[in-house]
Amino acid sequence: MGAELLAGRMTAEAEGDVTVFLIGMRINRFRAPRSWLPVFTSMPRMLRELSQDKDSGMLAYQLLFGPPRVIYVVQYWSSHEKLLEYSVAQDKEHRPAWAAFNRRIREGRGKVGFWHETYVVPAGAYESVYINMPEFGLGQATGVVPVGRRGDRAADRLSLKSA
Repeated sequence: MGAELLAGRMTAEAEGDVTVFLIGMRINRFRAPRSWLPVFTSMPRMLRELSQDKDSGMLAYQLLFGPPRVIYVVQYWSSHEKLLEYSVAQDKEHRPAWAAFNRRIREGRGKVGFWHETYVVPAGAYESVYINMPEFGLGQATGVVPVGRRGDRAADRLSLKSA
């Protein structure tokens, strides 16, 4: 099973600015699940909430595992304003999870690490190519088209033009 493979060379159908949000955790002490398990279990609730709300602004996400003990999510958003709006919404999953995390991090003495990075990427400052892949990354967020529609070379697709 799995996502349908798209034969050949494809590129993301993205138009305009893209906001990419990376968020993750590092388990510093496996034997301290009280410190890291709440962080680990809160993210699926937020992703489910965002995925079910078509107006949330989150277009797609990808769960990834990094170097030892690192788990992170790459999220694609329609705008940084939507991302920031979600982060402070009193009636959404994020605020209580963030408050609980801040209480635990003070008690945890470094048993879990947390990080996030936000990139607002202007139109023309990104490009992508997927070869014999299912929709993935930005292509999953925006859909894909054959590479030839946007230029055969990365330099063609990466068109940094002055307005």
